[in-house]
Amino acid sequence: MRNSFRSITLALLLATTCTAFGAGSGDMATPSDANIKGKSPELRAHQAFSAGVRGIEKADKLLAEENSVADEKKKQKAHAKTGQAYAAAARKFEQVIEFDSTNYDAWNYLAYAHRRMGDFEGALTAYGRVLTLKPGYPEAIEYRGHAFLGLDRLSEAKQAYLTLFPANRKLAASLLVGMQEWVAEHRRNPVGVDNAMVETFASWVNERSAIAGTTTALTREGAASAWR
Repeated sequence: MRNSFRSITLALLLATTCTAFGAGSGDMATPSDANIKGKSPELRAHQAFSAGVRGIEKADKLLAEENSVADEKKKQKAHAKTGQAYAAAARKFEQVIEFDSTNYDAWNYLAYAHRRMGDFEGALTAYGRVLTLKPGYPEAIEYRGHAFLGLDRLSEAKQAYLTLFPANRKLAASLLVGMQEWVAEHRRNPVGVDNAMVETFASWVNERSAIAGTTTALTREGAASAWR
């Protein structure tokens, strides 16, 4: 997951520490007491965010391992374990949002977790929240494009790509790879879509791939960071 998050300031952490352990000459609280009583809502939210990020990293690793499993029964077991990991991470970001509903990074991670769990509608709702809070956020645009693909909403996936292409070639290329994978999967198993729809989209994807290839040399070094 490519992202960054807004950390709690050092001043806040120091203030919380002083509150937990006492600022005067009285008895010092034990570490266990501080863990229970001394945490401000801000610090708890910060810790939940950090735990959520670690949870996403763990789930992504499990997903990579799942994709390498060939045996079907083992793959199903690995899939269940991966889903549980993403669900656990999602709960952490929900805790952050309970404290601060304007934290677009938490919404973005929550959307990512839902998408990885196959809850594309839930992911779109969360990505919509991200883009309301931070219009033009490129990672949310890309990931929302993948969620549109998961729901076979191809026109909206196309628009996500066209929005990204002039501003962030790296993320646009990642979404294009997702589109190519969608075409390959639906050619193998065209459930929910007809062949004409698949081939029409495949033609569009091929055209965009050719355009991206011919214009790569015209982009300046570092264009991928244009929206950072």
